[in-house]
Amino acid sequence: MLDCIFCSIVNGNIPSNKVYEDDEILAFRDIAPEAPVHIVIVPKMHVANILDLDESSDLGQKMLKVASKIAKDEGIAESGFRIVNNCNADGGQTVYHLHFHLLGGRNLKWPPG
Repeated sequence: MLDCIFCSIVNGNIPSNKVYEDDEILAFRDIAPEAPVHIVIVPKMHVANILDLDESSDLGQKMLKVASKIAKDEGIAESGFRIVNNCNADGGQTVYHLHFHLLGGRNLKWPPG
């Protein structure tokens, strides 16, 4: 999508601080972090939100595996971390390109919102 900020990041039109990349997924540091470790994980293919994943797709599972790998690489796996997906307006989604936030490096309180 031409006006999607995450598509622009995936295409290299907007620079990012990449921490992971493969053929299907890109992960980069959030520019306004909410925790010492705050990484955004996106599919390279534009998918508006988690509801738009095809039932036969394993993309969501791949994104979670990437989140797990990054948590280990960033040293937050043992202490704990959170993976957040916001879906639609009331869920807090502001960028309509599927993405997970990986947060860690501090005590994360509950409830979050």
